[in-house]
Amino acid sequence: MKKNNKNIVVWGLVITMFLIMMQVSSNTIKSSSAPNEYTFSELESEVASSKIAEAEINEAEGLITGETADGKRFRANTSRIDDRAGELFDEYNVPYEYSKVKGTNTLAAMFINVLPLLLIIGVSMLIFRSMQGGGRGGAMSFGKSRAKMLTENTNRVTFEDVAGVESAKEDLKEVVEFLEDPSRFTRLGARIPTGALLVGPPGTGKTLLARAVAGEAGVPFFTISGSDFVEMFVGVGASRVRDMFADARKNAPCIIFIDEIDAVGRHRGVGTSGGHEEREQTLNQLLVEMDGFQGDEGVIIIAATNRPDVLDKALLRPGRFDRQIEVPYPDINGREKILEVHMKGKPIAADLDVKYIARGTPGFSGADLMNLVNEAALLSARRNKLKITMREFEDARDKVLMGAERRSLSMTDQERKNTAYHEAGHAIVGLNMKGSLPIHKATIIPRGRALGMVQYMPERDQISQSREEMIARMAMAMGGRAAEEIKFGYDKVTSGASSDIEQVTRIATAMVTEWGLSDAIGPIAFKDTDQQSFHPGIGRGSAISPETAKLIESEIRRFVTEAHETALKILKKKKKDWTTLAEALLEYETLSGDEITVLLSDGIKPKRTDGKFGTKPAVPAVPSTKKGSIGSPQPES
Repeated sequence: MKKNNKNIVVWGLVITMFLIMMQVSSNTIKSSSAPNEYTFSELESEVASSKIAEAEINEAEGLITGETADGKRFRANTSRIDDRAGELFDEYNVPYEYSKVKGTNTLAAMFINVLPLLLIIGVSMLIFRSMQGGGRGGAMSFGKSRAKMLTENTNRVTFEDVAGVESAKEDLKEVVEFLEDPSRFTRLGARIPTGALLVGPPGTGKTLLARAVAGEAGVPFFTISGSDFVEMFVGVGASRVRDMFADARKNAPCIIFIDEIDAVGRHRGVGTSGGHEEREQTLNQLLVEMDGFQGDEGVIIIAATNRPDVLDKALLRPGRFDRQIEVPYPDINGREKILEVHMKGKPIAADLDVKYIARGTPGFSGADLMNLVNEAALLSARRNKLKITMREFEDARDKVLMGAERRSLSMTDQERKNTAYHEAGHAIVGLNMKGSLPIHKATIIPRGRALGMVQYMPERDQISQSREEMIARMAMAMGGRAAEEIKFGYDKVTSGASSDIEQVTRIATAMVTEWGLSDAIGPIAFKDTDQQSFHPGIGRGSAISPETAKLIESEIRRFVTEAHETALKILKKKKKDWTTLAEALLEYETLSGDEITVLLSDGIKPKRTDGKFGTKPAVPAVPSTKKGSIGSPQPES
């Protein structure tokens, strides 16, 4: 309110000054429109010739002004005004006015002349004070901290609001305990870590964790982004760091949270300015301030980054960021808890299986799962449903993974047939390979850049893969290309298998150069070589000999070729099943893993009773949530 009143006063003064200046300017223009200058004798002659229409005698200024008969202005400057002027005008009947000298007029004139200057000085002082940042938002408050302070009353977050990162929460509970009772540690001579660095992919909940620490301890929470320190003006970043730490000490105990600290904490000495650039000065000041902390100050620094490899080593040494806390993607139990948090307050169908959804979303971050729940809610609203069902979550997951359905895409009958046999090839090879994953769904509905996909689901989160599983994945990926060759001939093979070939090549390359799974190469890692070319003299590949490079390329080619031959062999052997599945995909467009199993084993086609959300009979299938048919989607296009 005070700030608004201040602005009103400033603008009032500016407008008043503008009006006065306009008036002065008008008077100046008016006065400058008298081009005729007369001496007194010349004025007498003009009056005698009846050329003067009216006049004004100003004794204070020693000036006679008026208007001629032809409408022009005149003035006559005299050292003094005597009685002859009045007698002259009386004699020739010229109307005139006579102004005598008055002290009050002099004071008024002085006031009018000085008032614009006073207004200019006053407005300038107000503007200058505002620019100095009488508040934080002043135009010259460059050196002021831009950190936002959150208190208990501002959307308080606790550990109950953070799910899926249990190990990280355990590491941070020590920080909470110190903020609540510092003497518990200091009386034993222990030194609480000055700072904690949260490391993990985007969206895993690093910021939420930091806020939860502040919420649990009930202390103020200062939050700022690393990019807020960096400006084009020299010394601004360092000034902001000093100001932020000064505010933190005033509000201790508290937490300072610096998000994306890699924006300001990168390695020094790599710039073009020899280490004197603004970013490095800011980092130096940050290091100094962190060193200045005493153990009993009660100020904890928490930073977050997904690029710990680019941070300056001085930032990571003991005494600054003492510990690094990993915040990874949540596991299946973590994903289940995160989904339950985001489902609170939403109308969820009674038969919805949260564990099933959690199994189907490996690699999803907390932010991804929040988006998944929101997308499912949007789909339910679009379909005029009162509750969010399993169908909405299934469709929302497909949308997040592969993109929105492109039913408007114009596909010819031949393209639909190619896609159906291609995806059926993936599925049949996967069903007949040892070490393969259970099929979750097969569809020929275009999504994103893919014309169709087959989703495979492991029954648990996979930390590592066996050689058998890798060979099975390569064969499944080549199933689509092999199906096109058998059904339509080699000359009719399309470019639809490009992503499959990339996937197979990537797996084969890793098996040979990283994982030591090639008998010809042996357990030797060539991870530092240029994976684009193993020829010596090209990029980093010069570290290996020409003979080894050729051997590596031949082994990669062997793995890819064997995968292709395996897929061809299986499809020729299971041609009936492959054809049946392809024709069913042409009819239903989408089949769940359970429907595929029943179709191939018993010959029973799916029964679809709900056709409201698609054109019959192409209704998206909702896979069963029974045991053994759940896991994570891995699309094969």
